[in-house]
Formats: sequence, structure tokens, C-alpha cells
Amino acid sequence: MSDPVLRCENITRIYRTGAVEVQALRGVTMRLDAGEMVVLLGASGSGKSTLLNILGALDTPTSGRVFFGDTELTRAPDRELTRFRREHVGFVFQFYNLMPALTARENVALVTEIAADPMRPEEALERVGLGHRLHHFPAELSGGEQQRVAIARAIAKRPELLLCDEPTGALDSATGVTVLEALTQVNSDLGTATAIITHNVGIQAIAHRVIHIADGRIARETINEVRIPPSEVTW
Repeated sequence: MSDPVLRCENITRIYRTGAVEVQALRGVTMRLDAGEMVVLLGASGSGKSTLLNILGALDTPTSGRVFFGDTELTRAPDRELTRFRREHVGFVFQFYNLMPALTARENVALVTEIAADPMRPEEALERVGLGHRLHHFPAELSGGEQQRVAIARAIAKRPELLLCDEPTGALDSATGVTVLEALTQVNSDLGTATAIITHNVGIQAIAHRVIHIADGRIARETINEVRIPPSEVTW
């Protein structure tokens, strides 16, 4: 087993509103390895998004530790966390968050202009099958195409981590397959450690490893000895 790109140890996350306390995560320990695609599977409210936000340093755990390589993120100052997100993590969310007044190429260039060693926007869009849509605005693209622009934007910085929160949640099954094909191709070609959270049980079959989350805990992990292509996923 290779050294993990990212690992967390016994993390908890408690949200408090007045006298009300919600324990979103309860002692989660896990790792993400280079070149690995992991699906985090669980029902709504199970803690998946909270976990992904902590892995991407968008949120901090109440207790426990998170490491990127040898760097402990849970002890890092805000400036270092900002640099970690900017240089090492690509995010893909359920809703595309594209700038409507910018073309596909310009949306991706927002990232490449601040990244340390970016790929060209044209290359990133070509990798997700949109090399012919460089100059189209979001309103001129389908939902699946917009999500693929969002993936291109996320990978253009050449991140070690690609964190995806319900990337097919707003899409129909045929369009979702196209998006999953783009994600698996990026994972294979670039060796990016990829985590996809979903409540769609069928998607787990494309992963190397599946982490089942329930009530803020890892209920179990399974390894797919045989993976299936996204085109064969049962929705």
C-alpha cells in the first residue's frame, strides 16, 4: 500500500446552536491514496458532506487530526489552509458554480491564472470532452456539460486530491454517466486521489474502494475486485 495522500484520525464534528448539539461525525479514521477512486456512500444526513468538507479544509474537526502527507492540517494556520486548498485540492459540487458571464475556457482560466503549475484551460476542457465548447457560455451548455466544465476547472491546477460532492445529483442518468466517465478518466490519466460522495448505491461499482457511512461513522469498507465502467452503472 502506498503512502496516503490524505488521512484523518478519529475525527469528530459537533455543531452547536444554543442548547442543541448535533454530532455529525463520530470518530472517523480513513485515508485516500494516490490514483485511488473512493466512493463515500450513505444516506442524506449521514455525515458525508461534513467529512468531505473537513478533508478539503473547508471545515475543521471538533477533535481528531487530518494530515496531508506529513503536514498536519488541523494545526495549520488559516493562510496555510488557504494555500492547501488553492494548490492541492480540486472541488466539484452538485451545482456547478460557473460564472455566467464567462465562457467555458474563461471559467477554467480563473483557476489556471493562480495555480503554481496548471495545465492550459484548453487541455483541461479537452480531457473532459469539451475541447469543441471552449467559447460557449454556461447558458449555452447542458447540465452535464456545465458539470464537466466544473471538473475541468477543478483538475486544471493538477491537484493531488479531487473531492466531489454529489456530482451527478442534479443530473439525469444518461448525463450522469457522462460526468462519471470524465471523473474516472481523470483519475486514471492523472493519478489524482478522487473521493466521490453520493447516496446513489449504483455509483459504488466504479470505485476501487467504497466507504459506507451511517450516523457519522464508517459502518464498513469494501474493495471492488472488479470495477465496472460508468456506462454499466445501475441508477
